Amino acid sequence: MTDIRREEAGTTADSTPVHAWTLERAGTRVRLLTYGGVIQSLQVPGRDGTRADVVLGLPALADYLTSGGPYFGALIGRYANRIGGAAFTLYGRTYRLPANDGDNCLHGGGYGFDRRVWDAEPVEDGVRLSRTSPDGEEGFPGRLDVSAAYTLTAAGALRIDYRAVTDAPTPVCLTNHTYWNLGGAGSGPAGGHELRIAAGHITPVGPGSVPTGELTPVGGTRFDFREARTVGKGYDHNFVLDTAGPDEVAAELYDPVSGRLLTVTTTEPGMQLYTGDSFDGKPFGPGDGVALETQHFPDSPNRPEFPATVLRPGEVYTSSTTYAFGVR
Repeated sequence: MTDIRREEAGTTADSTPVHAWTLERAGTRVRLLTYGGVIQSLQVPGRDGTRADVVLGLPALADYLTSGGPYFGALIGRYANRIGGAAFTLYGRTYRLPANDGDNCLHGGGYGFDRRVWDAEPVEDGVRLSRTSPDGEEGFPGRLDVSAAYTLTAAGALRIDYRAVTDAPTPVCLTNHTYWNLGGAGSGPAGGHELRIAAGHITPVGPGSVPTGELTPVGGTRFDFREARTVGKGYDHNFVLDTAGPDEVAAELYDPVSGRLLTVTTTEPGMQLYTGDSFDGKPFGPGDGVALETQHFPDSPNRPEFPATVLRPGEVYTSSTTYAFGVR
């Protein structure tokens, strides 16, 4: 069984208490914050048995409250990734969203799920975070009751199960925005990691990194990770996964130095690869982590040709992603 511990982590500016939950099982230890659903740290052993923190996290709650940074480890919603023009039309009505990424809405707006304090309760082998996003929050229609259960499996894999229901049609796309460095946080750039993504296409982008609506084959391009190769830099793109279910490997990330291996499985149709090139050195430098954000496609509310993201009353949004750890 998973060892589950809770402790106080501090308070927000309005004196809302925040707690940290630590889950430990089979060599994996993960620390979560109820602020933003953040994965603050995740420790796993390497080839030599030494355990290291393999996610980019900030030292204390105060750092998350003041950073305004690149979503370190956060739970993202109501809509992960970009919505072009910070607007979408649903059933003939246009909804305006905060433009917090140039002209676009990124990761649910300037005050998205990553900046909210979540309720938490222990569940079997983990903790479930939940909150109600009211109608009109960051411009999105409908009340959304949403939860994310973080659990550790018998093998020490971290699984996140998302669930949401609504009282009015609304787009929903949830993800976790952890940056991985399998050599250990602060050990330097992760560009030397080897990456494999089971994706034969990407959704190419135009101005503002918003998809053009096309699906482009990766063959013969720098986006071809169907066979493992060094990650490098310069990626902030959505890959169209070929995998059909949660038991098929969507991606593998491997650090040849430490021997640590991360295997990602997901029910989602896409994965955003972001190599953190914009990090400013406070506290992490460019390329110090690799984000593998399982998701539906960016700008889907404006792209009827993409997989649908609209949740309607009476329906249940579910999504599951598992991060498994091993060594070679």
